[in-house]
This record gives sequence, structure tokens and C-alpha cells, in this order.
Amino acid sequence: MLNYIQGEWRPSAGAETLAVINPATGEELGRTPMSPAAEVDAAVQAGARAFPDWRRVPVTDRVQYLFKLKNALEDNLDDLARTVTMECGKTLGESRGELRRAIENVEVACGAPTMIQGYNSEDIAAGIDEIMIRQPLGVCAIIAPFNFPAMIPFWFLPYAIAAGNTLVVKPSERVPLTMQKVFRLLDGLGLPKGVVNLVNGGREAVDAILDHPVVRAVSFVGSSAVARHVYSRGAASGKRVQCQGGAKNPVVILPDADVASTSEIVADSAFGCAGQRCLAAAMAITVGDATKSFGEAIRQKASSRVTGYGLEDGVQMGPVITPESRARIEGLIDQAIRHGARAVVDGRRPVVPKLEKGNFIKPTIIEDLPLSSEVMRTEIFGPVLSVHHVNDLDEAIALVNSGAYGNQASLFTSNGASARKFRYEAEVGNVGINVGVAAPMAFFPFSGARGSFFGDLHGQGRDAFEFFTQEKVVVERWPKAWSRTF
Repeated sequence: MLNYIQGEWRPSAGAETLAVINPATGEELGRTPMSPAAEVDAAVQAGARAFPDWRRVPVTDRVQYLFKLKNALEDNLDDLARTVTMECGKTLGESRGELRRAIENVEVACGAPTMIQGYNSEDIAAGIDEIMIRQPLGVCAIIAPFNFPAMIPFWFLPYAIAAGNTLVVKPSERVPLTMQKVFRLLDGLGLPKGVVNLVNGGREAVDAILDHPVVRAVSFVGSSAVARHVYSRGAASGKRVQCQGGAKNPVVILPDADVASTSEIVADSAFGCAGQRCLAAAMAITVGDATKSFGEAIRQKASSRVTGYGLEDGVQMGPVITPESRARIEGLIDQAIRHGARAVVDGRRPVVPKLEKGNFIKPTIIEDLPLSSEVMRTEIFGPVLSVHHVNDLDEAIALVNSGAYGNQASLFTSNGASARKFRYEAEVGNVGINVGVAAPMAFFPFSGARGSFFGDLHGQGRDAFEFFTQEKVVVERWPKAWSRTF
């Protein structure tokens, strides 16, 4: 893998590399260099040199590059999707959907000429006007996760450059291939050198970004533990920081929900992308009479889901990212059983023909997990759904709000009053009503609350433009005595 700095592809001088492994086949796809802090500095300095001229490019001209980028992504969608599947493990359909979300963010960012407008008031006092304008910050950085190597950088990238900033992107060292190809497309747009830069690496590169005095803002998505580290260290360096963390997403099923559609939607939420998404359902909370009917339906959906290589037809779920992830997930299932739970559908240690080296876990459903178990508080980040039973909606909402996370919660019902109560009282950033993955469209913020988000402004849409600009207020008075008449 190469770094992209000052409009040039450069090999890293880092001595250490990390193998990039296809999680379905075990095949080595390449090696990620662990770039040293000096190479992060080179990328940041390239961005700093480009910034004065780039911010002066009219916004209507800046977005022309985004129109070209949208077309380039459309033209290369299938190739990029196959790359995502090969390095990340999800199915080809899931990868195509991920690219669609990335393109959607580019489209929304093309609205920058309107979205970065300020406002003004005349005569706030006699002869005095006041104006608020938005200006770019400078060099910004993105630290991206492994689970959506194409989509998540685009929660930030198009908005940052449309607003007049320059950028350094550090993709996950586990899945660098997708951003290599995206930057090949960016390289073909004719952007001024230094506007976008790419540095591969691990923790040293991350900390170099967080500590660098020239970096003005950092966008991060990952686990809550790392999000807390990035937020605290970046903020301590005086940076603007937004950090999307982990999740333990509950779905609540009321007795009046349609069982057939609900079980299908919840299965897609819990087991899609092998459970490795921050909006995956992790807990199903059945209310009253919904317990038996939903339990039977979801067990059938889990047992029949086809697991395999995402490039093959008919496959509904791929592997998890690494052998270590698989071992961790299986260890948490083991722990849940020791605590008294039952694996009513057990996906541990499956045999997937011809893919013995893959990191596969099949869909798993556990019941009777005590609420006191540590597993209840742990983000499993795999295809595991725990099922819990309560008596009424109030008890369900109390369980939803009892956890440390607040990324998403969903309710399945045919009752509007129940839906309104749930969306009003659930202490989460994204709410689904009869929707299992409440992923906001790009013109809405990708929200999050409590332990799932650190910061004030989220990715996507208006929030992104506000994050990547600083407000400047101008108060003006022009006394007649100071004016010349022409």
C-alpha cells in the first residue's frame, strides 16, 4: 500500500507492515505499512500548504470536483464493491449498498453553496449591521474503521473539502485497499495538490494526527474505548473532535407487531454484515404475548441464513474480520452460557466447505441471559442476538435506557401511540419504528448519544458543514463622515 501526499503516491519508510487478509478465504491481499509520525507530518504540511489557495476557490467551483467524483464512483461502483467484499467480508449486495451511501453523501455535499451560507441583520443599532459568515477550519483528519471502508470516510470527506478545508485520511490498517482505489479516483479529478492526502498506519499514525498542532479537526468512528481516547487526546490538543463509538442496539417487539415482517427485518439487522455495524440489533426485547411467536420466527430466520463467501451467489452473510474477532465473539457466547444463558441457535465453530481458513461464525441466538451478566454490557460486534422478555412497554423502555450505549433503538408495532411514546422516551440518537437499521439518509446527521458518541456535531448533512466550518461574526458601522462619494 502507498501513501498519497502532495498529489503523489509514495512508499512508506515504515519498517513494520500488517498483512491484509481476505476474511473469507485467508488469502493475503497485500500489506499495510505502519507509517511513522514523520509521514503524518508530511501529509499535514501538504494540506497546510494547499489550504490558503483552496479556501479562496469559490464554493461553486469546489463542488465541481464533487460532481466529477460522483460520476467516478458510479463508473467504478462494482469494482469498489468487490474490493470491499474481498477485504472486509460482507456480501457483494451489502458492499454495493455501502457504495450507494457513499455516493449519496457526495451528492448532498454538492449543496455546499447553500449549506455554508451565513445570515445577517441590518440596523442592530443605528447604522450598524451584523453578519455571521462561515469559514473553513484548515487541515482536517479522518480516522476510519474497518467495517465500512468505503462509506464512513464519506460521512466527512466531501463536506470537508466542499467547505474549503484540506484533508488527511487514515483508513483502517485492516482494510486499506478500498481507500487506495478511492484515492486513485480522487487523483484523477485534478484537485490541487495537497487538498486530499492519505496515510496508512496504526496507533502511531493516529496519535500523530491527534497531537499535531496544525490539524484543526478530527473525525473518528470505532469502538467506544478508542473513541474516548481520540476525543480526549484530540480535545486536549485544542482540536474540534467528533467520535462515533460502539453500540448495544435493542429492538422492542410489541404483541401487535407483524411477526413475519418483524422477524425478517430483525434478522437482517442482527446478522447483516455479520453483525459488524454500529446499527446492528444486539438485543431483542419481546413484550407480553410477542415472546413465543417472535422467538420461533427469529430462530428459524437465524438457522436458515446462508453463510459463506460474499462474492458467491446466494450467500446472505459473510465472515467476521479476523480470527481474533471470531475468537472474541465465541468467547463472549461461552461466557454468556456460563452465566446461565442458552444458545438456542448456536453458530460457533461452523464448517463452511472449501473455506476452512475463513473467520466464520453463523447466526447465534441466546436466551435467558441474566441482566447482571457482563455480556449484557459488552458490544459483541458479531452475528449474535440475545432475546429478553418483559411485561409492558414501560419495562422495555427502561431496559433500553439502562445500558451505557445510545446509538439506536427500534420498536415494532402497529400502534401509533406506542410508537410516539417510544421515540419520545428512548435515550438514543437514532430511532427506528418498524425499521431494523435506522441509518439516516445523508441529509440527516448520523446521530448517537451517551456512550455511543463523543462530541457535539455528527457526520453527514448540515451537521457536517457546521463541524467543518467556523463561525465569524462581523459588526459593521460606516459613518457618513468616513465615506467618500464617487
